[in-house]
Amino acid sequence: MSIVGTILIGFIAGLIARFLSPGPNNPSGFILTTILGIVGAALATWLGQQVGWYHLGERAGFLGAVVGAIIVLLIWRMFTRDTI
Repeated sequence: MSIVGTILIGFIAGLIARFLSPGPNNPSGFILTTILGIVGAALATWLGQQVGWYHLGERAGFLGAVVGAIIVLLIWRMFTRDTI
């Protein structure tokens, strides 16, 4: 996949993850949303390979990227909680 395709899929996966997991501490902006989706896809690929869903060299699909991005958002919120 080209770099432009990766950025586009990452952005869409990040948007969907932010929509499905709303909260006040979500990263906002194009760049952070795109990074969220790309990191989510990488996390889903790694977890899938560890569990045995994917073989070495296979990548997570779009749904896996969204699920991975939601996991990244939950981790993000653990570290950016308000202390009120």
